[in-house]
Amino acid sequence: MVIKPTLVLGALALTLSSLFAAEPALPSWVGEVGARSAPAAGPVFSVATYGAVADGTTLTTAAIQRTIDACAAHGGGTVIIPAGRYLTGALFVKSGVRLRIETGATLLATTDEKAYPQLPTRIGGIEMVWPAALLNVYGQHDVAIEGPGSADGNGPYWWRKFWDLRKAYDRRGLRWAADYDCQRVRLVTVWKSSDVTLSGLHLRRSGFWTVQVTYCDHVTVDGITIADNFMSEGVKGASTDGVDVDSSRYVLVQHCDIDNNDDDICLKAGRDADGLRVNRPTEYVVVRDNVCRRGGGVVSFGSETAGVIRHVVAYRDTGIGTSEGLRFKSTRNRGGGVEDVLIRDITLTNVPYPFTFTFDWNPAYSNVTIPAGMKHVPAMWRVVAEPVVPPERGYPYIHDVTIENVRAVGARRILTASGLPEKPLGSVTWRSIDAEGAQAGFVRYARDWTMSGVRFHTSDGKPVNRSHCDHVDAPAVDRE
Repeated sequence: MVIKPTLVLGALALTLSSLFAAEPALPSWVGEVGARSAPAAGPVFSVATYGAVADGTTLTTAAIQRTIDACAAHGGGTVIIPAGRYLTGALFVKSGVRLRIETGATLLATTDEKAYPQLPTRIGGIEMVWPAALLNVYGQHDVAIEGPGSADGNGPYWWRKFWDLRKAYDRRGLRWAADYDCQRVRLVTVWKSSDVTLSGLHLRRSGFWTVQVTYCDHVTVDGITIADNFMSEGVKGASTDGVDVDSSRYVLVQHCDIDNNDDDICLKAGRDADGLRVNRPTEYVVVRDNVCRRGGGVVSFGSETAGVIRHVVAYRDTGIGTSEGLRFKSTRNRGGGVEDVLIRDITLTNVPYPFTFTFDWNPAYSNVTIPAGMKHVPAMWRVVAEPVVPPERGYPYIHDVTIENVRAVGARRILTASGLPEKPLGSVTWRSIDAEGAQAGFVRYARDWTMSGVRFHTSDGKPVNRSHCDHVDAPAVDRE
């Protein structure tokens, strides 16, 4: 069943206004997230002054980097990128610098892989060396990168590379290794930095994840538009996540408009043995007032949960045609978990799976096996394949999650939830949920779920199928 968004706006406004009339206060820490300071506006440095060529074909990395370096050496200020197309490799924005991409200006990623130096980072929950992004903030503070101009990752070049490798690896039973071995260029990476603001940018065709914030504190992502990540030049985007918050603290993601081919906004904290070794949480994160279109989850938690994802508030977010809405995912070897999460005031239109919980996510990627008899095993494969000992340390958890004031229409299966026999899904509180879809769905291996004012309207009128559950309430279900 597909609902036209225009037909439900009036009903949504009426329903949501009544649902949101008496909201409880948000946690006090919500006011502490995001960048606490920003670079000074002046003096101003133009990349044109330092020799940047805006013809879209002349590699101009060095000229742009010279401008950034000069601004930083002066003690900070604003670097202006005027209108035009600038072919460039990796750029590194430094403390005190405000990089402004002006209207009509585009940074176009070169496909020369040598233009992206190998740097320490974390990919798919594993610490490793990987190519730099197009725009990098590495070990800096008080940095801003702002639009309204754009950055274009030249995505189809990287996507073709991935899909070709993925096809070859699938035949060898190496699906899990393709994501690590196929090195692709992200658009924006913020690493071990503080007080960083990304705002007003138009980001498109990212080669891999679009924005990744790792090991940081006090970062603001505000008003970013992410587009053309689902498909371009007839090639489907590969792992083109929108905004990934990875083992970082006090992060604000707001007013973004995201369309891609993977998680729209995703919170991560490392995977498996390597993630447990690092043991850094993602915590004190606010996700609000975002619109997510195509993609794998309006707000996703995991699958990298090893360092724990906690103290998260998401509200007034909208999903339109996103494949999944509120998505909790992990596996039996990830470790860590998700706790103290408040999600409320959410609108989901034509989202097939509005509420999903799984501890057995994507087995072909998550369950790592090195083929027997391999004589030369890459060192990184051994890191990814390192077992969690004892195995029980890898069982993830979810508890103390509250989901309230959600309206969903046009769903295929409203609720999809499955824990592990060894580790059931923990406490989830549901309040004021109104969802319409073909099927109500199921809950397996869960405990301590309470529901108040939760109603599903389905095509078949069948109840939620509950199995191996302990103290799990069921929503009221009626036939549409």
